[in-house]
Amino acid sequence: MLDKILLAPYYLTLKLRHFLFDHGIRRVHQAEVPTICIGNITAGGTGKTPHTEMVLRTLLRSDEWAYSNLAVLSRGHRRKSSGFQVVTRDGDVEDFGDEPLQIKKKFPGVTVAVDRNRVEGCDFLCHPEKLKTDKKARKCRVKEIEPADLIVLDDAFQFRALKATLNILLVDYNRPVQKDSLLPFGRLRDLPERLGEADILIVTKCPAYLQDEERIQWAEELHLKDYDLATCKGKDRKGREKLLLFSAIRYDGMLPVFPEEADRRYAYAQKLVLFSGIAKDTPLRRYLSDKYRIVKHFSFADHHKYTASDIRKISRATAEHPTAVVTTTEKDSQRIERLSCIPADLRTKLFQVPIQVGFLTEEEHALFEQALFNAIRRA
Repeated sequence: MLDKILLAPYYLTLKLRHFLFDHGIRRVHQAEVPTICIGNITAGGTGKTPHTEMVLRTLLRSDEWAYSNLAVLSRGHRRKSSGFQVVTRDGDVEDFGDEPLQIKKKFPGVTVAVDRNRVEGCDFLCHPEKLKTDKKARKCRVKEIEPADLIVLDDAFQFRALKATLNILLVDYNRPVQKDSLLPFGRLRDLPERLGEADILIVTKCPAYLQDEERIQWAEELHLKDYDLATCKGKDRKGREKLLLFSAIRYDGMLPVFPEEADRRYAYAQKLVLFSGIAKDTPLRRYLSDKYRIVKHFSFADHHKYTASDIRKISRATAEHPTAVVTTTEKDSQRIERLSCIPADLRTKLFQVPIQVGFLTEEEHALFEQALFNAIRRA
């Protein structure tokens, strides 16, 4: 009861904000090209970036969009640059943020940009000629890009001034929204009722297999009635049809953070030192513990900026366990690969674990593709 009383101002502020947008008091824009928003109502940890990458793979493998100019627009969390910036593969985390840089390295043919103002960002992506004339783009370093045919919005669900063509909302299997609370007492940064604004709901970080009863239970807890296991569809409180799907994390084989200096034999070590700066590294730790004995584990805050002191702590742990491989996440590797304070011996044994997500069944992936392409065609 006390938490509800203390959270009342925050709750009412969110209610008022959504009321203003829902009733046209505050203006809502739409981009000139189809936009796909991957978001959540939780503060981190649901897997937005790997799901953004999954959407890109789905589009690039299709006949319709394989040869189009795809773009990703992100806020660029904790970057030091300002305004609209085009991400380059050889760029720095300080300029773009770790996740946009990771996406660009994986998809070099896709335009990746960062801008806090998603309306202006979409406008620049659709009309890149404005980058040379608009005062708001004067700090933009790269001005030669192709006009976007489609934009994937990474974490833009709370940016109400922009209405996406398709809203994909992620819910963590291990932290159900219906059992959570608003910040700071919980992890919710938005109202649970906003789940109703999603076109597709994806429960992420699931075990490899779910019983039908658990799927139905999830549908009920997310307030979807008459959930059909064959079509993966149910109806929300307003009678609108929603697609509810389930995805799981899939880890790939280790890759060296510094390929030219790495001793790849460390990937076959028996012991492991793990460090990460993500919202929740429990799935990764569990995955690695099946193959290695984790002798030391350093857990930092999400989007942690690594310092020389952090590197010394990790180095001391490796000195205590000289035969252990040192492992981090794919996202963390973006933040450490340019650090000059990493000693040579640590560089030889430092590896990252790439991550992908996939649906639990082929049928779910087919239904996702169908919904995705149908929404784009209607735009």
